[in-house]
Amino acid sequence: MTKHTRADLGWSDHFARQLSEDDANLLPARISEVHRSQLISQSEAGELRLIPTDSAGAYAVGDWVMTDGTSALRRLDPVTTLHRKAAGHAVLDQRIAANVDTVGLVTSCNADFNVARLERYLALALASNALPLVILTKADLCEDPDSFKRQAERLSPLVTAITINAKDPEDVARLNAWCSKAQTLALLGSSGVGKTTLRNALTGEKEATQGIREDDAKGRHTTTHRALRPTLAGGWLIDTPGMRELQLSGTSDGLEELFDDIETLAAQCKFSNCAHDTEPGCAVKAALADGTLDHARLERWQKLRREDQYNSESIAAARARQKSFGRVVKEAVSTKSRYKRGYDD
Repeated sequence: MTKHTRADLGWSDHFARQLSEDDANLLPARISEVHRSQLISQSEAGELRLIPTDSAGAYAVGDWVMTDGTSALRRLDPVTTLHRKAAGHAVLDQRIAANVDTVGLVTSCNADFNVARLERYLALALASNALPLVILTKADLCEDPDSFKRQAERLSPLVTAITINAKDPEDVARLNAWCSKAQTLALLGSSGVGKTTLRNALTGEKEATQGIREDDAKGRHTTTHRALRPTLAGGWLIDTPGMRELQLSGTSDGLEELFDDIETLAAQCKFSNCAHDTEPGCAVKAALADGTLDHARLERWQKLRREDQYNSESIAAARARQKSFGRVVKEAVSTKSRYKRGYDD
C-alpha cells in the first residue's frame, strides 16, 4: 500500500488553521475519487475508502476531509474550487475539482481550437483562483503551432500558453513544473485533444486512448470519471472527462479578470448602467468605432455575463426553495412528534 505524507499530498497551513481540539484523534485525507456510496482517499495511513456523511455532490476530487478511518466526518474549506452549472436541465452547481494549483486547459492545434469555448474555460479557471495554463496539443501535426499560441495569449495577460507534442515524453516533461513538489494540475478540455495521452506521460500509466474523427477533430470519451493521481514529478494530476457542455455559474470574478479591457472601458461610460447600445458617452461604443475593441469579443463578453447571471440567480433561487422546504418538513416532523407525545400521555 502506497503511503504519502501530508506534505506529499499538498497539505498546507490553510488546512492546518481549520483544525481544532475535536480533530485530535482524526486523520486528514485527500479525496482521490468520488462515487455515490463511497469516497476513495489518500492519507498518511494509505488509501482509505470512506463513507460520505453528506451527499456525494458536496465533495470534489482534491478535497481534504477529516476522517476516523471509516467516514468522511468533515470537509475542510478548499483553497480553490472549480465548478460549473450541472449539465442538463438540473438547476444545480456542480463541483468539478478542489485545491487545484493550475488548471490545464487542453485544446489542440486543429479544428478543436475555439476562442469562444476557450474563454469559457478561462473564466472558470480564473474564478477558481487557480492559475490558468493553455496546453495546445498536436503541435507536431500543425504547420504553425505558434499562431494558436498567440491567439490564446491574446485573450488575457493572465494566460500562459504552451504548445506540446503529447506523444513525445520529453516534450510533455515541460509540464512537470506545474505538477511537481505536491502541486496539483487539473486537465480540462474536449474529448480527443490528448488529455489521456498527457496523463499517461505525466503519471506513467498505460490508459488506452481513442481516435478522433478527421472531419471535425472531435473524439470519444476515454476518461470516464475524475481522479487524483500521483505524477512522476512528485505532484498530482486530476484528469477529467471531456466536457460537451460547460455553462458558467458564479464566475463573475473570472469574467471580470478575463475581460478586464472591456470592464475598464465600461467603467468610463457616462452612465453607470450603460447597456453599450444607444446611450451617449459610451466608452465601449467609442472603442468599437476606433477599432481598439473587437465587436465579436464584446458580444462574447455580453453573452457570458448574461449566462453567468441567469444561472447564478437560478441556482440561488433553487437553494432558497430547498432550504424553505427543509424547514417545512422539519416543522411538520416536530409537530407530529409533539402530537404523538400528547396522545401517548
